[in-house]
Amino acid sequence: MDRMTQIFLFIFINSFLLAFPQQKFTISGTVSEAASNETLIGVTVAVPELRTGVTTNEYGFYSITLPEGEYQLQISYLGFKEVVQTIGLSQNLKLNIKMEEAAEALDEVVVTQDVEKMDIRKPQMSVNTLSAGTIKKIPVILGEADVIKSILLLPGVTNAGEGASGFNVRGGAVDQNLILLDEAIIFNSSHLFGFFSVFNPDAIKDIKLYKGGIPARYGGRVSSVLDIFQKEGNSKKFEVNGGIGLVASRLLAEGPIVKDKAAFLVGGRSSYAHLFLPLFNIDNKAYFYDLNTKINYNINERNSVFLSGYFGRDVFSISDSFVNTYGNAVGNFRWNHLFSDKLFSNLSLIYSDYYYGLKLDFVGFDWNSGIQNFNLKYDLKHYVNDKLQINYGVNDIYYRFNPGKIEPSRADSGILEEQLIQKYANEFAAYVDVEHEITPKLSLNYGLRLSNFIRLGQEELNVYENDNPVAYDSSLSIYSEADPIGTINPGRDGRLATFNTLEPRAALAYTINDYSSVKASYTRLAQYLHLLSNTSSPTPLDVWTPSGPFIKPQLLDQYALGYFKDLKNGDYSLETEVFYKDVKNRIDYIDGANLIANDAIETVILNGKARAYGLELLLRKNEGRFQGWLAYTLSKSEQRTPGRIATTENGLSENEPGINFGEWYNTPYDKTHDFSLYGSYDLNKKWTFNANFVYQTGQPTNYPIGQFEFQNLTVPYYGVRNEQRLPDYHRIDVAATLTPKKNAGRRWQGEWVFSIYNLYNRRNAASISFSRNQDTGVNEAVRTSIFGIVPAATYNFKF
Repeated sequence: MDRMTQIFLFIFINSFLLAFPQQKFTISGTVSEAASNETLIGVTVAVPELRTGVTTNEYGFYSITLPEGEYQLQISYLGFKEVVQTIGLSQNLKLNIKMEEAAEALDEVVVTQDVEKMDIRKPQMSVNTLSAGTIKKIPVILGEADVIKSILLLPGVTNAGEGASGFNVRGGAVDQNLILLDEAIIFNSSHLFGFFSVFNPDAIKDIKLYKGGIPARYGGRVSSVLDIFQKEGNSKKFEVNGGIGLVASRLLAEGPIVKDKAAFLVGGRSSYAHLFLPLFNIDNKAYFYDLNTKINYNINERNSVFLSGYFGRDVFSISDSFVNTYGNAVGNFRWNHLFSDKLFSNLSLIYSDYYYGLKLDFVGFDWNSGIQNFNLKYDLKHYVNDKLQINYGVNDIYYRFNPGKIEPSRADSGILEEQLIQKYANEFAAYVDVEHEITPKLSLNYGLRLSNFIRLGQEELNVYENDNPVAYDSSLSIYSEADPIGTINPGRDGRLATFNTLEPRAALAYTINDYSSVKASYTRLAQYLHLLSNTSSPTPLDVWTPSGPFIKPQLLDQYALGYFKDLKNGDYSLETEVFYKDVKNRIDYIDGANLIANDAIETVILNGKARAYGLELLLRKNEGRFQGWLAYTLSKSEQRTPGRIATTENGLSENEPGINFGEWYNTPYDKTHDFSLYGSYDLNKKWTFNANFVYQTGQPTNYPIGQFEFQNLTVPYYGVRNEQRLPDYHRIDVAATLTPKKNAGRRWQGEWVFSIYNLYNRRNAASISFSRNQDTGVNEAVRTSIFGIVPAATYNFKF
């Protein structure tokens, strides 16, 4: 047993020994919204006399253990009326709490779990939360509320530009983000190549983005965790809400199956701009649709079950000769069980599937690929006492990777059916995570995750000379794909590789006073899956591949230090953090790498390393008619792929140059400066105004540094990777929400949202290409911009 493991075991044992110093009693229950019975996540249940408290978990459950006596409970949650209740505690008490929405709920702007001073003392750091109400206010492209576009306004979060898929966190790649919808893994978070996200804001209850200090219950990605929970459905009454926009509409219905015990939720969205294209004699199509569903049943006070699902598809076609279809499908069955008033458990059975299909009628074949996984999770939370909470559980995921299958689409196509070699893997993890208040000033959060990844057997595996799938030609100084010297057939029962990783996590908070604290965290994470993409913004055609004989798992060590302060009694708050990330085994590609339909992907991959470091600042205004935040990030993100030691024919060894001569170079998502400003102003009950300003350093790219003539052709040549940058990116978006006075007192509630994206029509560069002008014969740079100014209007309704 290594020393690090001994230290963690010593801390755990001492935690248990300190847990039972005297007889105490427990108050437990759930907190829910009075009007719908929807449970509330992150509600603060505080005991001011003892300067202690807890927050509700993902299912609205709380438990707090106190000495015998009389106390005043304060239950608070932004957007809801505070509940104050006096209790006499002489035995264990079951207390379910109903909260009513406050009249000033429209003032809600949530960027952290809550604004109570208790958060100052919590060791959790590098976490941001957005409410569905806030997301719907933020102006975005085409007037459609969007989860991914909203989190881009937070510090440390960027993307590759307009029309780009996914997001980058603290200098990490898109594939390094774990995206969960009701605990199910989402592999592609974008609709229409990044213009929309797959998350319907009407169906969402809670969103948390973990950038660092990630709890031990999460694993599998090395950059961030975006954890999204859907609403459970209204078990009090039937409700419908939705919205009609210029390019897309949505509708969501929820209501009781058995009043106060069971409820359903079903919601759908679809875009329809393609329906108008035939009016302009355009046969092309680009649209999406998705469906959210959920059923919950409260069997009794100790047992509840949930069944949730999501299905989404994107379709892009050019006439009928080219049709591209892709999307996610997930399902989750969950069982909540309360063993006692101190021990809460959740069992989940999860299925997730990402599909990519391509129909090329002009050449006569269909292409299908994707990734499936089956996930079994069992999590328990033990509320030992008011100073100690312990989370522990296990998680097992089985993966099936289909890199691609070609099938003839018609009899005369001349295409032979071919299946690229399918890959299989299993990922198991066990964890324990402790929340521990050592003293009134010092709180710790520490945990340990053990992950095990097995690359299972497959039908065929290439064998290479010296076990090296990438060849290097020293005379030409170029890398190329090595030719296999043979193949083996391990079969499905074999094991190609096994990886075991200990992932310790630790965070602390030291309270300076009631209004300020210092926090620090260390996180180790392992990632066993890799997205194969050599573009700055992933496309649906990119495929995932597991670690194995030639591809090692990515390993992250992240350190963060922060200062947190409430100003003017919580009306304002300031959060500052510095971070450093070190990633081992970050994959890189040789020049000219072919990633599409490559059955030997290991022949174009080199293992490198990555690092990112920076400063984040978040200043928030939480109260009053005007609310909002200012976010700024100063950071650096780099990658390095040194050369391997190659053996020459005479037996001597020499160092290969690697990528960029083995030197650090900018990643495609390196943004030195990232500044965003968001504000919301409630003029009166009728009008609300919102605006945001975004500025980012231009993303790294490559421009030609010279040219030469070859057979009457001008051929450009390039320097080292990502040495140049696109022009800086900036824009202003504005929106106004009109709520008619006639809404008051009637069942039908409606509002109009008018927005303008890119108010001053900035032509931000998505890319810059170089070509010869056909008229002048002169080489020139051509800027490609996706959006200028875009006005939009949406009508939202509820009844």
